Amino acid sequence: MAIGIDTLEDNHIYDLLIVGGGINGTAVARDAAGRGLSVLLCEKDDLASHTSSASTKLIHGGLRYLEHFDFRLVRESLKEREVLLRSAPHIIWPMRFVLPYDEGLRPKWMLRAGLFMYDNMGGRKLLPATRTRNLAKNSLYDHLQDRLKTGYEYSDCWVEDARLVVLNALDSHERGGKILTETQVMSISGQEGLYHASLKSAGKTKTIKARGIVNAAGPWVEALLNSVQGSTLKNESSLRLVKGSHIVVPKLYEGDHSYIFQNADDRIVFAIPYEGDYTLIGTTDVPHDNVEDKPEASDDEIRYLCYAINEYFKVPTKPSDVVWTYSGVRPLYDDQAEDASEVTRDYVLNINEVEKGAPILSVYGGKITTSRKLADHVMDKLEEFFPDMGKAWTRNASLPGGDIAKANFQKFFAAQTKKHPSIDPDQIYLMARRYGTRLEEVLAKGLGQEFGGGLTEADAHYLKKCEWATAADDVLWRRTKCGLKMSDVEISDFRKWFETL
Repeated sequence: MAIGIDTLEDNHIYDLLIVGGGINGTAVARDAAGRGLSVLLCEKDDLASHTSSASTKLIHGGLRYLEHFDFRLVRESLKEREVLLRSAPHIIWPMRFVLPYDEGLRPKWMLRAGLFMYDNMGGRKLLPATRTRNLAKNSLYDHLQDRLKTGYEYSDCWVEDARLVVLNALDSHERGGKILTETQVMSISGQEGLYHASLKSAGKTKTIKARGIVNAAGPWVEALLNSVQGSTLKNESSLRLVKGSHIVVPKLYEGDHSYIFQNADDRIVFAIPYEGDYTLIGTTDVPHDNVEDKPEASDDEIRYLCYAINEYFKVPTKPSDVVWTYSGVRPLYDDQAEDASEVTRDYVLNINEVEKGAPILSVYGGKITTSRKLADHVMDKLEEFFPDMGKAWTRNASLPGGDIAKANFQKFFAAQTKKHPSIDPDQIYLMARRYGTRLEEVLAKGLGQEFGGGLTEADAHYLKKCEWATAADDVLWRRTKCGLKMSDVEISDFRKWFETL
C-alpha cells in the first residue's frame, strides 16, 4: 500500500482533512468517505499508536457511569454495543462479566437496580441478560476469596481495539479516502474560504487544501487548534488528560468469563482473560499533565492494581508477576469533576470557522464503544457545510472481514479449518480472528515462515501491503499482540526480517 505525501495529487482540494488516526478520526474518515466526500486523514505516527490501542479492550455500556447519572452515554453505548458486534464479529465478541457482592461496599439492591437498568435501557437483543450466581457453590469461582458468596453475571463485549481502528481506516480507503500515517500536520491557515495545511513526512513537506477540518488529534486536540495561523479561536471546551494503565500477568483463573471488582475507593478494576495464557488487569485513573510525556505504568499504579486484585483472589499477585504493561492518555472533556475517575467519558463536538463557511470541528472525549455514533454526529454537524453529501449508512454496514454469515464466527471458523486442513486449527483460529472473511487473501500464498507467537510471513506481508504497517512493532503490538508470546530472540529476528520487506 503506497503511503506518504508523494502520493497526494497536486492542486486537489479535499472536502475534509482529518487529523488523528485513532478510533474517532478513522471512524469519521470511514463515514465521510462512504457519503461521497473526498477525505484525507493524517496521523503523525502509526494508526492507533496512542490512546486507542491502550484501552481495556471493551465494547461496553459503562456500568459505573450509571452512578454518575450519565444515562445518555450509557444508553447510546449499550445500543452501539450490538451494532458494532454485528459489524465485526471476528474482532468483537460477547463476554460475560461477574460482579461479586462484597459486604461493606455497594449494597445488593444498588447492584441489582443498576444491572436491571443495564439490561433494559439499550435495546439488548443479541446478548443474554443478567443472572445471579452462587459463588460459594460453583467450582468455577474457587479462586475467589471465601467471603464472596454471591455474584451477578452480565454481558458486554470484547474488542481488538487497534484492529478496530485499522478496519475503519481500511473501509475509508476502499471507499476512496486517503490515509497517511507518519505524516504530521505542522500548521494550518485559512485562505479564501479554504484551509491550507502544511504536512511533513519522512523529511519532506507538502501543502494541501481542504474545505473543512476534523480535529480528532486526541491528547493533541488543543495543540492543533493553536497551530491554526491568524486565528483567535477560543475553546468552548477544555481538555483534561487522564492516564490509564493496565498490567498483564500469567493467567489467574480458568474460564472465559471476566470480573469487575469494586474497590474501597469507589473505583472498579477489571480482570479479563487475555491472549489465551494471560489475565489483563486495569485500569487506573491518574492525572497526566504534559501531553508530550510518554505514558508509562508507574510502580504505584502497578502496586495499586495488584492490591485491588488481591482483595478478591485467594492467590496473591505481585508486581514481579507482571509480564507486560501498557498505558494511554485519555483526552477527556473537562467537566470539572474533582476525581479523575469521575470525569465524564462522553464526547463534545465544537465547530469553529476561521474561514467563513469552512468548519474546523474539534472532538473532545469519546470512547471506543461510541466511535461510530460519534462519527454520525460529526457528519450531522457538517451537513450544513456539505449539503450534497450522502445519507447515514454505517449502522447496518460490516467492517472489512466482518461480513460473516449471521455474525456466527464459530461456524465461520469451523468452515475455515475444513478448508485448510494442512494448517493447525489454532493458527487458523488466530488468523480468522484477525482477518475474518479476508483470510483467503492473507493465505493466498500459504503461511510462509513462522516467527513464533502465532505470527507468520503471510501476516507480515498482508499487514504491510494492506494495513499500513511500516515497522515491526506495528505488527507485533498493534495489528497483532504476537510480541507478547515471542521471546526476545524471536522479536529481534522478526524485526531484522521485517526491515528487508
